[in-house]
Amino acid sequence: MERKMHTEDEEGLARELSRVQADLMACATEVDSAIEGDNKVRSGQLEAAYAQLEAYARDLRAMVDAERRRRRQLELAHFDTLLRLARACELRDNETGHHIVRIGHYARAMARHLGQSDADQKTIFAAAQVHDIGKIGISDLLLLKQGALTNEEWATMKTHPIIGVSLLEGGSSPVMRAARDIALTHHERWDGSGYPYGLKGEQIPLAGRITMIADIYDALRSPRPYKPGFEHEKAYDIIVNGDGRTMPGHFDPGLLEVFKAIHTKFDVIYTNVTATPFNSLAHQEV
Repeated sequence: MERKMHTEDEEGLARELSRVQADLMACATEVDSAIEGDNKVRSGQLEAAYAQLEAYARDLRAMVDAERRRRRQLELAHFDTLLRLARACELRDNETGHHIVRIGHYARAMARHLGQSDADQKTIFAAAQVHDIGKIGISDLLLLKQGALTNEEWATMKTHPIIGVSLLEGGSSPVMRAARDIALTHHERWDGSGYPYGLKGEQIPLAGRITMIADIYDALRSPRPYKPGFEHEKAYDIIVNGDGRTMPGHFDPGLLEVFKAIHTKFDVIYTNVTATPFNSLAHQEV
């Protein structure tokens, strides 16, 4: 449906490894040619040359593996910091903080149904949880307001995707890039009526389109100062058929079909995550 969220860093390492391996094979071929016709005399040199080439290849592989581990550890450290900020922000206007964890699980379930790799599923599970990190720059007066926002207040609230991007910009890891895309575009709509930029259709990154459905579903299920929480059946009906405020045209049609196919999984996620003490939540399936 769209390009996978895989790492350019790892692709670069793989290309470098392939290049060096090709150089090693060329070197080996040259050694073969040099000793051709005189194997008895040169056999010791050939054996030593191949041993050296094999050692070089092992050392290179160890170097690549070590670099991948280092980058993965750095990526996890960066994300852990962001997730702690997101949870701190979430606790300002959601008394449990379970919302962000549920969003991650919904997004991963949709990615799995789309046939994405395990790595991409883990990436969107993590990245979707920082979708609203930009709210850290929004006043409590707006986040905790009892009742509807004024036009001016709503305009301020709609700046949180831009604030989120300012916090996430520059990250090179797949999680950070996905988190940036999600923070910026999870309020964009397929029909172009969303914000902050009014992106339309596939102008919106796939991760943003997935997280948008997850966020809408969870918002419908969750009680807020201005509304009660809806049961799954009503939330499903609003997303699929619309209620005047939320309309089917807001969603990627393909992802809407995915939601229809796995909507009961969303209900299970909402129920199980909500019932789990927040401090006990981990990244396992629910």
